[in-house]
Amino acid sequence: MTNDVKPQKIWVLGDGQLGAMLKHAAMPLNLTVEPIDINATELPNLQPLDRVTAEREQWPDTPVTQALSEHPHFLNKNTFSTLADRASQKSLLDELKISTAPWQKVEVSTIEATLHEQLGPRVLLKRRTGGYDGRGQHWLKQAEASKIPADWHEQAIAEAAIDFDEEVSIIGVRGKNGDCFFYPLTLNLNTDGILMATVSPTERLSHLQAAAETMLKTLLDHLDYVGVLAIELFRLGDTLMVNELAPRVHNTGHWTQAGASISQFEYHVRAVADLPLTAAIIKAPSVMVNLIGTEWDKRWLGVKGAEVYWYGKSHRPGRKLGHINICSGDKSLLRASLEELRGLLPENYAPCLDWVLKNI
Repeated sequence: MTNDVKPQKIWVLGDGQLGAMLKHAAMPLNLTVEPIDINATELPNLQPLDRVTAEREQWPDTPVTQALSEHPHFLNKNTFSTLADRASQKSLLDELKISTAPWQKVEVSTIEATLHEQLGPRVLLKRRTGGYDGRGQHWLKQAEASKIPADWHEQAIAEAAIDFDEEVSIIGVRGKNGDCFFYPLTLNLNTDGILMATVSPTERLSHLQAAAETMLKTLLDHLDYVGVLAIELFRLGDTLMVNELAPRVHNTGHWTQAGASISQFEYHVRAVADLPLTAAIIKAPSVMVNLIGTEWDKRWLGVKGAEVYWYGKSHRPGRKLGHINICSGDKSLLRASLEELRGLLPENYAPCLDWVLKNI
């Protein structure tokens, strides 16, 4: 017997699919996780021993968010404001000497010629807050005389275009006692800024694992972070450069639900509840395919090895509606399942599945 006191409830600021998967991961641990709509009319019944986490980097000021933010056990509360603003996020990376694309703020007086002079002929503007899945971005191309949108001054940063070889990510967890554990680097396919698929682990990336872990651990320790944090990275030859950070469970880690003994969602719940952490065992190579703007198809459930997650959201083109994980040490099974899946997904998935088959 121990006298450890578990939290009465873990509240998740936001009630999207990430909150739902955190709730699902908590059930075997006998923990109660309660995602909450930030615009709910009824305030949460917060108790002193409750914990608060979030499935999103930023949120508007509502009665619900104010109540949660004021709770003394809102973990990483100060981190969210730092990482939600791309200017302060980039400044932190520079401060910690972690490689990232050359950048600068877009001030009132900033003009296109100065950005091209300092950052090159192709410059990517990013809104400082908000923006995801390719939204909130605007290219300045000197050859096309592109202009800064009128309302983006003081609301954006400008980054030099990076001619990277691949997009990868690393996800790790840090406990309250400072213990850190990391998943293998994950190879990512993004189309028009939206994640389409991941493959992990990938043997050819293993020589970069230590460098990626050093980057992430530096951030976790500096922030005194508790829980799961993800870094999106560019691979340029044998070096890595940070693209963006996410202080939460992350789409590129969904493969861990099938491919690891501890998923990213369970890791986060454990850390928030101050439960023991240990190294996750990686079961076998895993593939994750996002279901973007697709209609529900029960035939997915008949694909051998497929683990389907359907979010129950209303259909909309370009919207993440679910994902499918497949994990197997038998590459012939992986290939056969992916080929079967090809016939059950829209035609635009052909390049995505070709990419996955090439990289498993």
